[in-house]
Amino acid sequence: MTDRGGVDCNMETWTEREIVFLFSAAMGAIFGMTTCLSAQAREAPDDPLNYFIGGCASGIFWEHEVTHSAITGTSACLGLGTLAFFTKVGKMEGWKLAGPPKL
Repeated sequence: MTDRGGVDCNMETWTEREIVFLFSAAMGAIFGMTTCLSAQAREAPDDPLNYFIGGCASGIFWEHEVTHSAITGTSACLGLGTLAFFTKVGKMEGWKLAGPPKL
């Protein structure tokens, strides 16, 4: 299947999927690496602040690669950092968002 320009549409879609996959993998790797390095540097392995720092680094990467906007990057940094922080705190304190299924 080709469009008017002779570009293979299936190949173009596959390339976009690859880009999304690699971008997501890069964000996950940046989060994990930054969280681990922060934990080692601060000598506090279970501190939720390490997760905030990792989420913020992922948000900065997203801004740099996708939007090139400082406002969007700051929002992504704070949003992903806060989400990671509260996810860690919730796991440490045993928070539950939903109960067990009712059968």
